[in-house]
Amino acid sequence: MSTLQTEQHGFKAHSDGDWENRAPVQTRSERFKSTNLADFPEVTGREVNWKFTPIAKIRALIDGPLEAGTAAPVVSDAPGVEVTHVPMDSDLVGRAGIPEDQAAANAWGQAGTALRILLTSEERQTVTVDRSGLAQNPAAAHTIIEAAPNANALVILENSGDANLTETVEIVVGDGANLTVVSIQEWADDAIHLASHNATVGRDGNLQHIVVSLGGGVVRLNPSIHLDGQGANGESYGAYFADAGQHLEHQVYIDHNAPRTRSRVAYKGALQGEGAHAVWIGDVLIRRIAEGTDSYEENRNLTLTEGTRADSIPNLEIETGDIEGAGHASTTGRFDEEHIFYLQSRGISEDDARKLVVRGFLFEVIQRIGNEQVEARLQEAIEAELQQSVLA
Repeated sequence: MSTLQTEQHGFKAHSDGDWENRAPVQTRSERFKSTNLADFPEVTGREVNWKFTPIAKIRALIDGPLEAGTAAPVVSDAPGVEVTHVPMDSDLVGRAGIPEDQAAANAWGQAGTALRILLTSEERQTVTVDRSGLAQNPAAAHTIIEAAPNANALVILENSGDANLTETVEIVVGDGANLTVVSIQEWADDAIHLASHNATVGRDGNLQHIVVSLGGGVVRLNPSIHLDGQGANGESYGAYFADAGQHLEHQVYIDHNAPRTRSRVAYKGALQGEGAHAVWIGDVLIRRIAEGTDSYEENRNLTLTEGTRADSIPNLEIETGDIEGAGHASTTGRFDEEHIFYLQSRGISEDDARKLVVRGFLFEVIQRIGNEQVEARLQEAIEAELQQSVLA
């Protein structure tokens, strides 16, 4: 009897039945999406998009009852900025995408209303959204940040204090608009924050999305940027510093859905202390229609002590051969001893040399914000982290 394997291993259905419907979705673009939580199966923690997340700590936000509007954010005033509240069944809601996980769908169904920030000024404006008055009760929120065609703005989401929040942030970038959205997480040590940032970028539009995660017990912030207009540009940057017992997770998705689009993704993180856990998953899809695409993504992790864990998974899917370029990179490791030796040879102590490396490592992302006051404050926060570390 022949034992030669002539078919692909695993090609035939298994004996448990319904094999085709049980096969896991491997492509980010094919994930199920719905605004109705009941349409999703129960989260077990074995799913590809949940397997690194501490489910037990966030279960109430995934499928439990949520409060809406427990603390309204404070939005700064600036020329060409209009702030309104719209119902969740409005045509203004859902233009940047709908939920692809249970926590986002739960927030969508219980947010009540959406806060809409409309930006129309063609002169660069800076808008801050202060969210420091949240409670510890499980809550839902929905925010729409919309840049009208040719608008130019920097929007900074300031998150601090207590939180037990699941939310969606929609970002709509009109044709020719230039928008930077910065989300800063400086929550209290036991805060929980789950966020889906969905963005659509129009023709020749530019979106720079920056995440800085420093505080919070569990932070899971997933940007999803859809380059839907020809010539659209999307940049996604992140900096994070995970301490003992802290879970910081970022799942980034870039969807090239039009010709001659460009994207850059760069996330950098430092980890210290027993149980510090960082998760980065980067998915880039270059669709068949997206000829001339230029894309690159990278994640770098610097582990400062023993007992830390960094999961880093870059994924790249290309459906057309007519592209300018595409690539990805991922590294996780300790200090480069050559860098430390070089600084020591200049009269700098070993401890100070290691701190300098960490500062420079993270500041490369932070300096992209474009606001000196915010950048200086974040530098001080990172300095405080370093002073408490074993490097001090």
